Amino acid sequence: MVRKPAVAGSFYPAEPMQLARMVDELLAMATRPPAHAPKAVVAPHAGYVYSGPVAAYSFRALEPLAGKTPTVFLMGPAHYLAFEGVSTGTYTYWETPLGQVPVDTERVGALLERSALFTTADEPHQPEHSLEVELPFLQAVLGGFKLVPLLFGLVDPLAVAGHLEAVLRPGDVLVVSTDLSHYHPDAEARKLDAATLETALALDARGLSHREACGRHPWAALTALADRRSWRPELLAYATSGDTSGDRSRVVGYAALRYD
Repeated sequence: MVRKPAVAGSFYPAEPMQLARMVDELLAMATRPPAHAPKAVVAPHAGYVYSGPVAAYSFRALEPLAGKTPTVFLMGPAHYLAFEGVSTGTYTYWETPLGQVPVDTERVGALLERSALFTTADEPHQPEHSLEVELPFLQAVLGGFKLVPLLFGLVDPLAVAGHLEAVLRPGDVLVVSTDLSHYHPDAEARKLDAATLETALALDARGLSHREACGRHPWAALTALADRRSWRPELLAYATSGDTSGDRSRVVGYAALRYD
């Protein structure tokens, strides 16, 4: 079972060489090379022309994991279909123009066995971009890795955090896919996003689950886990779509964070 790309050619280039070149250029512009690998990162998931410069900071932070074939728990929100729980899908590979990524079926199975919160529904994944758009960055930075795809529907993120903590192993990394506020004037968006980021940096998982961010539930799950494990968040970059489009009348906020 291969999950085929849904947004290649719209959110990012469909032509492999063009995509690889674009990702490499974005990573090169992220000017904070990491000294060590984080436990987790948060990255935006809009079209690369809008959020790519911010997302690159998140993924460049993972450079020390290159060649180590980590398992990546990739967590994002479902935008198109409503459902209860967190879906892993039934896929054994996820495909992008840069190739196929194997699913860590053992780790997926462990989550499915732990709780009925986890489901194998494929339908929410099929049109969804929140996980897919992060994969080319991960492929470029890590080379080989295994994937645990976790698409969040209606679910208590703090309950999910407990199950994630139970299955994590040394060397795993979590990637949360989320944008911040949507379609406010730039100045208002920056105020809203500053409050959201303050909540995240304070490791207030419950508070974060009520902030304006489409991926607030996976982000809150990471935050609860980080609080339990004493991981400390750091803001790497922030921007709005107005910084790249020039239109500041209705913007989307983007942030890159790492957790150590």
